[in-house]
Amino acid sequence: MHDIRLIRADAQAFAHAMARRRASVDVNHLLALDAQRRDELKRGQDLQAERNTLSKSVGQLRRTGQPTAELEARSTALADATTAHTEAAESLGRQLDTILEALPNILDADVPDGADETGNVQLRQVGHPTLHNFTPKQHFELAEPSGLMEFERAGRMSGSRFTILRGDLARLERALGQFMIDLHTREHGYEEVSVPLLVNASAVYGTSQLPKFEEDLFRTTDGRYLIPTAEVPLTNYVSGEIVPEAKLPTRFAALSQCFRSEAGSAGRDTRGMLRQHQFTKCELVSITHPDQSDNEHERMTECAENVLERLELPYRRLLLCSGDTGFGSARTHDLEVWLPGQGAWREISSCSNMRDFQARRMNARYRGADGKAAGLVHTLNGSGVAVGRALIAVLEVHQQEDGSINIPTALRPYLGGQKLIAL
Repeated sequence: MHDIRLIRADAQAFAHAMARRRASVDVNHLLALDAQRRDELKRGQDLQAERNTLSKSVGQLRRTGQPTAELEARSTALADATTAHTEAAESLGRQLDTILEALPNILDADVPDGADETGNVQLRQVGHPTLHNFTPKQHFELAEPSGLMEFERAGRMSGSRFTILRGDLARLERALGQFMIDLHTREHGYEEVSVPLLVNASAVYGTSQLPKFEEDLFRTTDGRYLIPTAEVPLTNYVSGEIVPEAKLPTRFAALSQCFRSEAGSAGRDTRGMLRQHQFTKCELVSITHPDQSDNEHERMTECAENVLERLELPYRRLLLCSGDTGFGSARTHDLEVWLPGQGAWREISSCSNMRDFQARRMNARYRGADGKAAGLVHTLNGSGVAVGRALIAVLEVHQQEDGSINIPTALRPYLGGQKLIAL
């Protein structure tokens, strides 16, 4: 969400920022709506001030026993006119908000221009694409024949993009999630939070999934939404609140189920479990002072990278370009892991600085040391990391020629010391 006062202060800069995003917006129309809204508000306020003065005169006349009918009629007319101007201002405000809430966040200046993912910039790479002395298989080629990963049965009960994991693979998935949440809470300073999986429309609006991305969400019959990520409840923890500056940054982590309709992904990654309607993810959220958010973004990305390093997975960090950065983000780092079965880098984590874009929607502020509300907080979120994709990476990177999977050292304590999964 954007502050119309900032647009008013530098309309040309805002128009340029939206052009970088390829967002269609008539800034002159925005300013005209804003001017009309402010004019209606002022007219209503002026009439209300006149009515207040008139009310005092009516009171004085009544105390002296003089007639007041004419003034009271005038007061009623002023009340009606005030209401009309106020309602007109509110209507114009709703029109303005409808336009503003559909516009993406302003990108940081150092975000590179680009039309799509081909414009992303690699910032660094850790490890090298795994070289096998045999032809590596994709995760479903490894696991489906064993019966420990089932798509057909899942499809019969739930439809496409669902998976059943059994035995050692179910244990491996659970171990990955437990390892991640333990790492982030014990070593990275995040507080674990158990979150609702159902939220109301206001919460999803606050984190900018609504109204633009409603088709990507699962909506219940009572008007609530299954969370697409724990970012929604974690970030909304401070919705409508004023957080003392001394408590910033606040860092939350949640291991939760996530639900996405994948409405825009027809035909993409239909084999295997790379893109699912239901999946587990360890989510990281930070609520910060505006001066802290740049450093927090780097810190959060490093926390997610630490997961991949301990799982002994080759990965690279990308700075997303203007055409690939998410709607609510000002700057995003993607972490991509190497999948030898696919012979490709695939996203496993995305860490974003939303600056005050979500906070304005949620009215989430901080209070300075002087006790006064000082401004909007900054919010950040990141995958730390997607459990299903981590499972895929472990299977493909650590596969052996006989089809078994070498369990990374960091996971072995969560599997009773088990070193190998036979498939």
